[in-house]
Amino acid sequence: MSDKPEFEAMAQGLLKAELKRRGVTYAQLSAKLAEMGIEEAEPNIRNKLARGKFSAAFMLECLQAIGCSTLRLE
Repeated sequence: MSDKPEFEAMAQGLLKAELKRRGVTYAQLSAKLAEMGIEEAEPNIRNKLARGKFSAAFMLECLQAIGCSTLRLE
């Protein structure tokens, strides 16, 4: 994982913003990931996003699950 907290915070903010923008709850995200064959329980998702510590692969899986094809880094 990154030892750069500013990038962890940025990733956390970007993913949370996309979920909020689309009105997707953690429970819904868990279900959408399950449809893709990725098992992530709602509490695990909540903890990962609260800590801001997750892999780039997890972030991309989440973005794909919610139908996000573009991401603004600003």
